[in-house]
Amino acid sequence: MSAAAYEPLAEALATTTLDVVIPVYNEEADLEASVLRVRERLASLPWSHRITIADNASTDGTAVLARRLAHTHSDVRVVHLAEKGRGRALKRVWAESDADVLVYMDVDLSTDLNALLPLVAPLISGHSDLAIGSRLRHDSRVVRGPKREVISRGYNLLVRGALRTRFSDAQCGFKAIRRDVAREVLPLVEDDAWFFDTELLVLAERAGLRIHEVPVDWVDDPDSRVDIARTAYDDVRGILRLGRNLVAGRLPLTEVSERLGRASADAGAGRLGMQVAMFALVGGTSTAAYALLYLLLRGWTGAWTANALALLLTAIGNTAANRRLTFGVRGRRHAVRHQAQGLLVFGIGLAVTSGALRMVHAAGSSHRGVEVAVLTVANLAVTVTRFVAMRGWMFRRRR
Repeated sequence: MSAAAYEPLAEALATTTLDVVIPVYNEEADLEASVLRVRERLASLPWSHRITIADNASTDGTAVLARRLAHTHSDVRVVHLAEKGRGRALKRVWAESDADVLVYMDVDLSTDLNALLPLVAPLISGHSDLAIGSRLRHDSRVVRGPKREVISRGYNLLVRGALRTRFSDAQCGFKAIRRDVAREVLPLVEDDAWFFDTELLVLAERAGLRIHEVPVDWVDDPDSRVDIARTAYDDVRGILRLGRNLVAGRLPLTEVSERLGRASADAGAGRLGMQVAMFALVGGTSTAAYALLYLLLRGWTGAWTANALALLLTAIGNTAANRRLTFGVRGRRHAVRHQAQGLLVFGIGLAVTSGALRMVHAAGSSHRGVEVAVLTVANLAVTVTRFVAMRGWMFRRRR
């Protein structure tokens, strides 16, 4: 980064505790009043601090006003970016900041600043890794129209359902993160716009980091310029992209967790609910393939041989698919061992399905449709045993 990036250029302050970032785009009307309010609140806190105005390529007088504020107040600085994007601005400033705790808030200050102390205190003490303001906690007080209320709650329900998250409010413009955590997680965040918040929180949660939620008093800004339709479209695309990456195990979340000293046996492995959903999808496909293979093989061999061959082929495919998609194991390491373990589980399944087939024949039935139906039910029953074996034995994550 060139020396001209900061105006004025500030000396590195190793003792700086809080760096409050305010991303702005064409906010000349509100910027000065908001910065002065934030300075007043920060002055009441017992920690060293500064305010960073992140100018997202404004085309009005925002840049001039921001420079004037930086020259007037020693605890204010400005960073100018050539491109728009809230996520892009936060990545840039947070990645280069020397402060222990990095904060961001929207310039409209919709969130009551009384929540700033409870937001940053758990991070400064080391109790938590990230902190977020939540408008959806039962003890929050929110004033906004029904349209935005429905959109906000609908979006957060979508995130919780699709990505199996536990935090309540992904998009409130009032968040904080420890610097060491930001350095590890930020490089994994792809989005540079509004989905940045959600992606950051999901990745942090999946890495086993602790997210502290603060109920806030929040008043909607009637002058908000967010393009709701475009933002919703981009958010859905972001959810699909992030979900694919998580399911495919493309993100090194376990390594992040270990480097931060937060590792657990399941860090990076995915929530149980998502694993069950993915396992069910693979299992359903395997069951359909098993039934088709059985019918094809049954045309030229006996029921016992057809059952054994169909189950063997689908077991190999099932193990490979779950290894990659459900439990996020990539590469060839231990692949042979995993297949051997899968074949052992296959042996259990073969014993169960063979017993079911014997029962059908003992009842005097040899109709292929009845055989397929009974064997399919028996194969589904074996699925629970297979999932438990895979999660707790075959693909168990160890520190």
